[in-house]
Amino acid sequence: MINDADNLNLNRQILEQTLHEPEFRLRSLDMVQTGPGPRIFGIILFAVFVLSVIFVMFVPWRQSVVGAGQIFVFSPMQRPQEIEAQISGRLLQWYLRDGQVVEKGQLIAELTDIDPRFLSHTQLDTLIDQRRALVSKRDAAKERLASLNDQLQNVSTSRQNAVPAAEQRIGQAEDRLSAADRSVEIAEQSVKTTQWQLDRINALYEKGLRSQRDQQVALLDNVRAKRELQRAKAAYNVVKKDVDISSLDYKRISADTEGNINAIKASVAEANQVIASTSADIDHLDVDIQNLSERIQQRAIRAPCAGRVVRLNRVGAGETVNAGAILATIVPGTEDRAAAVLMRDYDAPLIRIGDPVRLAISGWPSLQFVGWPSVAVGTFAGRVAVIDAVDDGRHFYRIIVVPDQEAIAQKKEEPWPSVKWLRPGAKVTGWVLLRNVPVWYELWRQFNGFQPTIATPETDNPTGQSETP
Repeated sequence: MINDADNLNLNRQILEQTLHEPEFRLRSLDMVQTGPGPRIFGIILFAVFVLSVIFVMFVPWRQSVVGAGQIFVFSPMQRPQEIEAQISGRLLQWYLRDGQVVEKGQLIAELTDIDPRFLSHTQLDTLIDQRRALVSKRDAAKERLASLNDQLQNVSTSRQNAVPAAEQRIGQAEDRLSAADRSVEIAEQSVKTTQWQLDRINALYEKGLRSQRDQQVALLDNVRAKRELQRAKAAYNVVKKDVDISSLDYKRISADTEGNINAIKASVAEANQVIASTSADIDHLDVDIQNLSERIQQRAIRAPCAGRVVRLNRVGAGETVNAGAILATIVPGTEDRAAAVLMRDYDAPLIRIGDPVRLAISGWPSLQFVGWPSVAVGTFAGRVAVIDAVDDGRHFYRIIVVPDQEAIAQKKEEPWPSVKWLRPGAKVTGWVLLRNVPVWYELWRQFNGFQPTIATPETDNPTGQSETP
């Protein structure tokens, strides 16, 4: 029997003879030659390498920093507002449902007051009636004041006329007193003269030089002179009394007119006091009426602006609400929107006001090419409008991005979606675009972990080196 070793040796001899044959050797060489496929693949691979080198050396790359945020209403007067109960009360009725569109001032709900000071339904009418009564009282006091002022003017005019007249009467009496005094002096002188004449005639009569008739005539003249002296003194006393009476009358007129004037002035002051106190009461009532009117208006809950009611609290009719309790939330129908994007503190110093931003909106189909924003699909253009000066407590800085109105007006960019699609609160991703640099520099920066360069509108450094502004 032939064993396994003999079979192995036999096969080896046959293989060696076959390999040394010329035909077999040529056929084996043909089998190991390279085909055209690998050559083409190598050429393509080399071309890709060359193109990659050219791409890395010359193709620009737009650097950017990315952050996430949400859409909100930029105008503070158009942001979602919470409608609060301005007074404590009991809910009487709702006048709308969730999601309903309302106009500014439209009645939303109505409350009934539970404050014991305002429970009376006729309180406002009572206050108005009280005010009317006070106004009538004040008008009457004003009319009385006008009458008193007229009286005061008349009495003052009368005083101006009466007092000088009394002074004139005093003067006239004093003139008559002077005349009477002169008459007394003349009468006294006449008595002295007639007495001297009588004495001289009596002496001559005793000597027989004058007749008795001359004596009688002299005596008669002396008696007549004494009688005139008595008459003059009586007239003087009468005139003196007239002077005293005129003085007393002057004082009486002055006192009476002054008293009348003072009495009228006191009445004027009293009327002014009534007017002032009544006016103060009217002002106090006006405040009460205004407060009560405002409170009555506050019982009616009205929409502060036009918009859509997005949330009604679970408060049913008859339930009690406190002042300040939130009854509903209304969202104004505005297109003034912006995006609040949070940026890391590592990237925030690179951002400036006016930098361009590309926004990808959550739920909106988009494809963003980070290095080539011009070929992005479904993203929207914006500009940085605000950069917060402080962080949010977590080392993030908020930037506010508004639509790029200039690019939109020039038809270079699409406007942001309508509020029907882009509602406040929608999540967004924002890429703040910085400098254009070569791809090789961006790869080198990413490999070394350096920050992007700051965009400067004046110059563009192709090497990607940052410049100090």
